[in-house]
Amino acid sequence: MAKQSWKPGTMIYPVPAALVTCGSTPGEWTMLTVAWTGTLCTNPPMCYISVRPERYSRPLIERCVEFTINLTTQEMVRAVDWAGVRSGRDFDKWKETGLTPLKGDKVSSPTIDESPLSVECRVKEIVRLGSHDMVIADVVGLRADERFIDEATGRFELEKAHLIAWSHGHYFALGSELGHFGFSVRKK
Repeated sequence: MAKQSWKPGTMIYPVPAALVTCGSTPGEWTMLTVAWTGTLCTNPPMCYISVRPERYSRPLIERCVEFTINLTTQEMVRAVDWAGVRSGRDFDKWKETGLTPLKGDKVSSPTIDESPLSVECRVKEIVRLGSHDMVIADVVGLRADERFIDEATGRFELEKAHLIAWSHGHYFALGSELGHFGFSVRKK
């Protein structure tokens, strides 16, 4: 199998296509689309987002020291894209996307009602890296949509939410399950 050598770049895909909400009061609440986000630590629970410093929401996150990462679904894909290509400086993203803000539970930033899972975060550190600033945060709360909680077992069935991912400039629906943690070594 032949492979080509390329110059260094950002080609670790797929990644979540998340909507990050921020702002302390309903009058300043806004959102931005972030694909560079993920888990940093389990105990204590920590995550990160990487945001360009010139984005409208970036100084708002630093000033308010809180934000929420909202996972997104196939039904939300148009809003996810729109929120990523338009600026909160020029548009009311809530009005334009039709998404519904809900008051945060543990933070002042809102969650998105249509999101199956919202991760409430408190900024721990901001690392200026170059084209992006990495915002490292403590996870202070989770808000899970009850539609995806199995009543009998209490299991959160996030796979039923039809999440979307971003890969090299395109949005994709997540596919079918291929296995579960440890399935390759499980005794029959």
